[in-house]
Amino acid sequence: MEKKERKLQISRFQTELLLVGILAVLFLFFGIKSPVFFKLDTLMKLLKQASIYGIIAIGMTFVITSSGIDLSVGSVVGLAGIVASMSMVNGVPVLLAILLALGASIVVGLFNGALVHDAKVPPFIATMASMTIVRNVILLITGAKTISNLPSGFTAFASGSFLGIPNMFLSWFLIIMTGIFITGKTVFGRNIYAFGSNKESARLSGINIRATVYGVYVFSAIVCGIAGILMAARLGNGVPTSGDGYELDAIAASVVGGASLDGGEGSVIGTVLGAMIMATLRQGGTLLGINSFIMEIIIGSLIAVAVIIDKMRKR
Repeated sequence: MEKKERKLQISRFQTELLLVGILAVLFLFFGIKSPVFFKLDTLMKLLKQASIYGIIAIGMTFVITSSGIDLSVGSVVGLAGIVASMSMVNGVPVLLAILLALGASIVVGLFNGALVHDAKVPPFIATMASMTIVRNVILLITGAKTISNLPSGFTAFASGSFLGIPNMFLSWFLIIMTGIFITGKTVFGRNIYAFGSNKESARLSGINIRATVYGVYVFSAIVCGIAGILMAARLGNGVPTSGDGYELDAIAASVVGGASLDGGEGSVIGTVLGAMIMATLRQGGTLLGINSFIMEIIIGSLIAVAVIIDKMRKR
């Protein structure tokens, strides 16, 4: 077992080292091609852009590592933003509105856990159902209309900074540290890897399967709720379509970062690097005027290559 763990750690380190190299090459390429790429405003915008995707991707990594998938992440982002926004415009204090938004997100996470574990619905189908239900609940309660006039104190946070570092990135950093602590220092974190590697062995070794399955989906929902709240603050509005399609970006960042769709493998650092690579490609492509459709083709190809490499490594 120790030999297998050591092998996984070495493989994870090699993947992360490769991702750092790819990110460095991208920075060098776009820095040479665009004179404004290394300007402070551009880099701050890059960090803010990567933060939302990165936060969601960390939750997705937990789920993928457990050999699951969560297609409801984008809808949870939208739900949290709308619940927080509607609460605030109706006079609810900001902190309480945030707690209500997180509470709504947790309900979705529990629902996903119940479908996957108790109802034995395949994760893809279970979370696709949640995605559809939640998105249409949002449209129903808002009448598909944007919620505006949010408190200035709330919206100021997203555009603000601390010691020159954007608050959006600091929020992501705190979640990164939390994710690293959970996966590296807690029984729950070790159980995620064990369960994702071999469900039957995990069950026979006494791991609480229900707690593990519920845990990964609730964690994913919570971080998506945080992302949704931050997005509402950044946009200055509660947008019903907020987060639409983000599940694909989250899966991409996780897979490019080394998470295996077969389960049992994934790292927070790898996912962070994956999110940064994707954000850098999009930001650099925009600066160079590259067609957005071409950029999506490049990102899609990157995902395919990452999955192929993972499959080849396991042969």
